[in-house]
Order: sequence, then C-alpha cells, then structure tokens
Amino acid sequence: MNSEILQEVLRQDYTNIQENILSFLKNKVSEKKSDGVIFGLSGGIDSATVAYLCKKIDGVKEVLALVMPDSAISPSSETGDALKIIGEIGINYKLIDINTIHKRYSNYLEPDDLALGNLRARIRSNIIYYYANLKNLLVLGTSDKSEYLIGYFTKFGDGSADLLPIVSLYKTQLRELAKAIGVPNNIVTKKSSPNLWKGHDAEKEIGISYEEIDSILYCLFDKKLPLDETIQKTEISRKSVEKIYQMYQNTEHKRILPERV
Repeated sequence: MNSEILQEVLRQDYTNIQENILSFLKNKVSEKKSDGVIFGLSGGIDSATVAYLCKKIDGVKEVLALVMPDSAISPSSETGDALKIIGEIGINYKLIDINTIHKRYSNYLEPDDLALGNLRARIRSNIIYYYANLKNLLVLGTSDKSEYLIGYFTKFGDGSADLLPIVSLYKTQLRELAKAIGVPNNIVTKKSSPNLWKGHDAEKEIGISYEEIDSILYCLFDKKLPLDETIQKTEISRKSVEKIYQMYQNTEHKRILPERV
C-alpha cells in the first residue's frame, strides 16, 4: 500500500473539523427546537468520539447516551469502556440490556445468524427513537464515512438517525480527531466491531484494513480517480479495490430514500 496516499487522507485541520461539527450540532438543535441529542454508546471509537463532541456543545439542555449491550454476546469490556466514558465526561445515560427483547423476538423468527445480528441493531434503534420521542431529542448517527460509503451498517438499525455528525470523516481521520479531543488511547486503538454476534471484528469481516479502505475510497470519491488509476496510486490489489467499489454499489439502497413509482 502507498503510505503517501494515507498520509494525504490524514492531513487535516482537526481543530477546524471539531469546530464545524459543534457548530452544526448546536445550530440543528436550535433550528429543530429540540431539547438536545441522543445516541447509542457502545464503547467503540465512533460513538465514543460522538460522546466527547457532544459534551462540548454549548446551550443544549440534554445529552443522553444509551448503552445497550446484549449480555449474551456483547463483551463486558465494551460496556465497561462505555460506562468509563460516561463517568469521565459526565453526560446522562441509560443502561439497557437488550438480551431479553432479542430473545423474545427470536422465538417467533426462523434462525439466521446475520439477520438476527442485524435485529440487535434494529432493536437498539427502536429504543433510541423511543427516548428521542419521549424527551424531544435529535438522534445522532455514529457512522463514519468509510462505513457509510461501503454500507457497513444496518439499514433501519444503526443507520437510522436525524443527524450524522461524523459521516464526513473516514475511519482513520476519525481516530485522529478522537486523539485531538481527548478520547482515551485504548478506545482509539481498539479494533472496530458492531458487536452483532460473538467475536464480531469489522476488518476481519470485510477482509481489508481501514487504512486500505480509506485509501481506496479517498482515491475513488475525493480524487475521483477511475478504478485502474486507484489501483495504481494506492498500490493495493485489484481484488481489494474492486471489492470496496462493489460494496459501495451494492449498498446504494441504504443511502437513498426508497424508490417511488
């Protein structure tokens, strides 16, 4: 892989990025006459960065984080990290184990690991929107640009949101922003996982590292290079570049409104 491309991706003004996100959130809360924001906090890099950013929003009545493990499959260390973040930054939270809800659903459904994994994300989304409705809060999505473009999120699950504060940042850029705003190093360097089933590892499931994913996406969408030139510039295999582009194409339906007659 060509490390110069990755360095180009990472060369950003993270102070300015932080200011723009905070201004965006503050303005949207005011514009929508909301009482604040709500989001799911897993203990991973994406939601942790959103949590640290939310703590810095001026003039917001409430910031509410929902920690929603499934005790049957969620690592206790993830829940522990989420609760440590809450303790450090001092925001309101609710801890809800979704295991019983998921089990009840599963009793009525045919078994399928992938579908039942995505069901966990959809249960969490339902709970988030319940409290958003109850408390007049805007739902913040925690998808970054890498996962948004390749469709690595659950439609009507963690993909459901009113605002997407970090969707303009690739995963590797998000790690740099996280460092800049004080997210603990063990969170910044932790392997990404949606935790939809036991041992869920994002890079292992995709089969490509985020450094490679971001380099490919940056060349394809920011530099607007064709596939062959992206392969040449990134020095990443044709198989990997084509796989990422195919993931983008196959998941277009996740990023657009439903088609209409």
